[in-house]
Amino acid sequence: MKTFQILIIFSLIVFANNVAAYGSSSSSKKACKKPKFTQFTPANLSEVVPQSEFSFVASSTTLPDSIQVTIKNNPIAIAVNKKNSGYVITGKLPDSLSDTHARVNIQAKGP
Repeated sequence: MKTFQILIIFSLIVFANNVAAYGSSSSSKKACKKPKFTQFTPANLSEVVPQSEFSFVASSTTLPDSIQVTIKNNPIAIAVNKKNSGYVITGKLPDSLSDTHARVNIQAKGP
């Protein structure tokens, strides 16, 4: 009988710890608003020449100072211009991108 009571108490303690690990539903209210990117020029999978210009639009929830663009781990100089619905970001591809494929990586933070 004594071991049965100890086993029940132990099970309740383990169960209570597992439930407490999930937290309350109020923690989801503190999530940040993620920036969104649209209107990419040139279009995805396009072939372009080196020094071509690219542009895209970042949503108004984007913090403009946090926008970073890299190509093959090299930072790219960009211009950020305010627009009604967000920010227009423009830049130029580096001249070192010839006879190769490259992906434009965009990182930004929201409030």
